[in-house]
Amino acid sequence: MTARDTVLAYYEAFNRADWEGMLAQLTDDIEHHVNEGKIRRGKDLFREFLAHMDRCYSERLEDIVVMASEDGTRAAAEFTVHGTYKATDAGLPEARGQTYVLPAGAFFTLKDGRIARVTTYYNLADWIAQVSR
Repeated sequence: MTARDTVLAYYEAFNRADWEGMLAQLTDDIEHHVNEGKIRRGKDLFREFLAHMDRCYSERLEDIVVMASEDGTRAAAEFTVHGTYKATDAGLPEARGQTYVLPAGAFFTLKDGRIARVTTYYNLADWIAQVSR
């Protein structure tokens, strides 16, 4: 499987809410660089992150474009997040079922055909403005 295929499989699993399918694309020592957050290391912390996100948000990604280096060790993705804010996340506005559409991107390092690092970026101020209406 190519780096591009691995990243696409990761996002296809996300869109199915198949958390174990996402985890299968990761190395055991995954480094998850969260937008405006701390680095989480390891599958257990990634699994906790997925459970938290699933509790607070319902999201699907559209318009996914994945680019990868020729050697298969690096990749990047751009996509649009379509979501619903289901439950209030600590330190953020109150959830009332608001919907949002947000451009986002991610950068990946791959090792032995799996994702070893994922760094996600989006405009938090834009998201806050959308859910605060």
